[in-house]
Amino acid sequence: MKEALLVIDVQNEYFTGQLPITYPPGSFEKILVAMDHAHATHMPVLVIQHSNPVPEATAFRKGTRGWELHDEIKQRHTNIIIEKNLPGSFTGTNLDGWLKEHNISVITIAGYMTQMCCDTTARQAFHRGYTVNFLSDATGTLSIKNTAGTISDADLHRAILVTQQQRFSRVLTTAEWMQRT
Repeated sequence: MKEALLVIDVQNEYFTGQLPITYPPGSFEKILVAMDHAHATHMPVLVIQHSNPVPEATAFRKGTRGWELHDEIKQRHTNIIIEKNLPGSFTGTNLDGWLKEHNISVITIAGYMTQMCCDTTARQAFHRGYTVNFLSDATGTLSIKNTAGTISDADLHRAILVTQQQRFSRVLTTAEWMQRT
């Protein structure tokens, strides 16, 4: 089984913009460790970059500083950067074709946000027949408050990990994943 690492939406918006990632602590550093490990083991690294197609968007608007990949991500080895406009990395992109072309059957997910783009991409991958690893300490989120209620960053992250492990993914720490690859 050939594996690839998907690094989802590690963009400045989550560091200096409106959506600062707060949980788990150290998730960014774990993403970098995962990228370095993947490169060292000759595993393809695919970086996914979200673009908001709405011209008046204040977050993830193409060409803005918040839309740009974090400098540390840009400095690391990447096989391909795939731009997406929706939470799922497979929707409207060439991701599935690239994975099939390179005989990838296992994908490992790292990046932001746990409950949005990482969760959606993991489910899409599962539905397409891929084996999915979901890195618990190399994905991250923030606390959410909206008209449906309030949830802490830790509770939201944990809820997604439990759901992912229940059906869609193998939930692993970065260290556990590195031992397996």
